[in-house]
Amino acid sequence: LSQALPKNGGEKNYLEFLFRRPKYLITSMYASNGVLLAWTAGNTLACSEYTLRALDIDPTRRIICFTSLSIITFAMLLHGTALKWGLRLQNFLGMFKLLVLSIIIITGFLALSGHIQIQPQPHNFQNMFEGTKFDASSLCICLYNILWSFVGFSNVNYALSEVKNPKRTLRIAGPLSVGIVTVLYLLTNIAYFAGASKEEITGSGRLVAALLFRNVYGHRAERVLSAFVALSALGNILAVIFSQGRVIQELGREGILPWSKLWASNRPFNAPLADWFVCVITMFALPQGDAYNFVINTISYPLSVINALISFGIIYLSRSQSKSKSKSKSKSKSSFPQFTISPSTQLASLIYGSANIFLFLAPFIPPPPGEGSSPYEVLPYWTHAAGGWAVFGLGFLYWFLWMRVLPWFGRYRVVRVEEGRGEGDDGGDGGGGGYEFRRIPV
Repeated sequence: LSQALPKNGGEKNYLEFLFRRPKYLITSMYASNGVLLAWTAGNTLACSEYTLRALDIDPTRRIICFTSLSIITFAMLLHGTALKWGLRLQNFLGMFKLLVLSIIIITGFLALSGHIQIQPQPHNFQNMFEGTKFDASSLCICLYNILWSFVGFSNVNYALSEVKNPKRTLRIAGPLSVGIVTVLYLLTNIAYFAGASKEEITGSGRLVAALLFRNVYGHRAERVLSAFVALSALGNILAVIFSQGRVIQELGREGILPWSKLWASNRPFNAPLADWFVCVITMFALPQGDAYNFVINTISYPLSVINALISFGIIYLSRSQSKSKSKSKSKSKSSFPQFTISPSTQLASLIYGSANIFLFLAPFIPPPPGEGSSPYEVLPYWTHAAGGWAVFGLGFLYWFLWMRVLPWFGRYRVVRVEEGRGEGDDGGDGGGGGYEFRRIPV
């Protein structure tokens, strides 16, 4: 769909294309997901933990929170006030991450080949699956984390208007980047298994890379690598702030959000700002042991619902197009283009959609009894699922009041009109006109 709809917004555009009735309902529910979730909080917490490990500071809850606050504030101000320098740093850290992964892989394979002796030997490749769990809850959380590792590629879809020749770029960069990252991630995990025992890995939380270097090279090297991983995480924070700012700006230009002109604006530094406030509240409010997992799972859960809707929407669209070409022609007047959906795309959509149905149903299945079975230390196992549906529910409630209840009481109807070009369009933020909603008495 990104090939057919090369504009800022990502899933917002695809959902609007597939689900056009009731008007603005799907956009309102997606807007609540985009605005109310703490998209950068997870990697900010990870960056904070690695930064404290590099500085050899005890990571208490208060220190982690205020370090995270400093990191996310720096990243937001950099992208909001000096966009070109923010993009330069973001791109540099993205390349730097590949270097860090390469160092980890080389270290692990040196340990695996016996060139570096580790005592005691982890022996992780003997009885590899001994002690592992296979239940719906554990499998779901594992898939959340795997998908989260690759979710960065979707960032480009949120800012496609700022990509040169987006259709050609996606055709080449998509398979190439995902393939390279897949190989690097697989080799990195092999490196972890070669340099640390299962008990050490499961007890290290998000600091597995630091653990590997401590076992292989010692404490000083552990601190150096922790600094490298912190910089790598900062690159991801910058990328998410950049892309999410464009999604929120696009929602503002559509006129969906309250005070839309504020959300759509590039003022005062000709760059949109992302949801700093929501991220800070999330990082300070959650229990320390559960904060990272809750953030990742709460973002992944609504995404699984959205991905399932888009996947089966593609299948429905292909069937409806094949049944009635006349309907397809009548829809060509829309701002959305028509395109052909191949059988292989339909099959991929079916598989992907079915997998995502599992991902939003499994969190309601109680995990088996036993220590470590629940995804959280303090929070209930279903918290992220309830949070995801609550966010969608707030979007529905907002739409119902805005488009149904208030017009009925006020005896008016809501009509969207085009404002013309939005402010800051010359700043390279995607251009395009803005919209506003007006009340027409009935």
